[in-house]
Amino acid sequence: MVEAVLIDLFSLPANLQNNIQGLLCNMLESIEKCSSIPAPFVYVVCCQRQGSERNGEQESLLPALRDFQCLKKRLEVICALTTAAALYTVKQRLDEKDLSIIKVILPTLRKGLMKVYIDHLFTAVYQFEFEDLQVASDCENLWIAEPQSEEQTLSTEDVALVRSEIQTYLESLPSLKGELTILRSSLIPDDIFLHGFTTRTGGISYIPTLSSCNLFSSSKRRDPQVVVKENLRRLANAAGFNPETFHRVKIDHANAVCIMGKTEPDSYDGIVTNHKGVTIAAPGADCIPVLFADPVRKACGAAHSGWKGTLLGVSMATVNAMVSEYGCNVKDILVVLGPSVGPCCYKLPHESAKKFHRIDPKCVRLFDSASPYIDIRRATRILLESGGILPENIQDDSVTDQNQNVTFCTACHPDKFYSHFRDGTNFGTQIGFISIKN
Repeated sequence: MVEAVLIDLFSLPANLQNNIQGLLCNMLESIEKCSSIPAPFVYVVCCQRQGSERNGEQESLLPALRDFQCLKKRLEVICALTTAAALYTVKQRLDEKDLSIIKVILPTLRKGLMKVYIDHLFTAVYQFEFEDLQVASDCENLWIAEPQSEEQTLSTEDVALVRSEIQTYLESLPSLKGELTILRSSLIPDDIFLHGFTTRTGGISYIPTLSSCNLFSSSKRRDPQVVVKENLRRLANAAGFNPETFHRVKIDHANAVCIMGKTEPDSYDGIVTNHKGVTIAAPGADCIPVLFADPVRKACGAAHSGWKGTLLGVSMATVNAMVSEYGCNVKDILVVLGPSVGPCCYKLPHESAKKFHRIDPKCVRLFDSASPYIDIRRATRILLESGGILPENIQDDSVTDQNQNVTFCTACHPDKFYSHFRDGTNFGTQIGFISIKN
């Protein structure tokens, strides 16, 4: 069932824009009478004329709403200078109400362009269907018609203009929840490496569990890739790296490692490089973002280590890749464990807990319970030390620094970090990143 209707009057000719009250009345009558559109919310988007005040535009449309008592509490007119701005505002309204099924009523020739905007600003969480809006040749009447196939074919240049418009709009948005903050380790020498762990502040993501510097997009979440890209641009600007040479792992919760410059696997949880100016990263929203640095051979790595990857030895797999590919000595490699869920909060079923108990009984608390508490950081440290990493070359602040420099518990600090364990399926993601300075 359709949950919202979006009426696109944005591109109507000027003479229709001047008579938009009449157009709106006709459209609302159609929605009230059309049994195929039982939508609880209606959003009308139109072009804000240059030099006019947005509130003035909306006030001028209010008389058109008076005859529609059943709709007026569910109807909003959104005037904006660009389609990107209008649609982003609509998206915010949909997200506030957790709506996902939208009918778009628009001129036939506008459909191809609208689909490009939707592809960029929305994810697979949303479902769109389209209905054609026919404008009579005398420009005084309009009606809803059956969908037509005469959809405008867009050129590569047209698509590029849409992308540019969206990017420009997103860049203009204010940062949310304070300034962008980067946590850094004193263990990694900053004269050789640029590195850090992000927090959740300083981005533009507005959905509560994603707000505000979410750095991962998926088909199951409401943050589109363009928003994540803008958050990354802001991070890159603050940290001092090039977002165009940024590479993050393709998570599989396993132990495959990508060697930069060689054939990229379909999925991998570790990544290494010795190329200067290339920034590599691993995400984490409870799983550990682990950074590796060899100041002698000037090589670095990043790994995503959740409970499965920890058991599969993804951190040592990343170390071994640095040793085999770049001739690193394992005793020179520095390892920093980033923000991740701590043993204070993280539970696993008893069968999974047994595997951590075999690594070290101290990795499990309340072992006899149905869901024991698990210390994936301790397990990671033990496996790294068993592989030859010196204990003093591993930074895990839950052990080495009670003031918590970088290894916070993500679940315990909702103001600083995202947490899948705490926030559920629509969770945000922070990252650990590292590069070799030029």
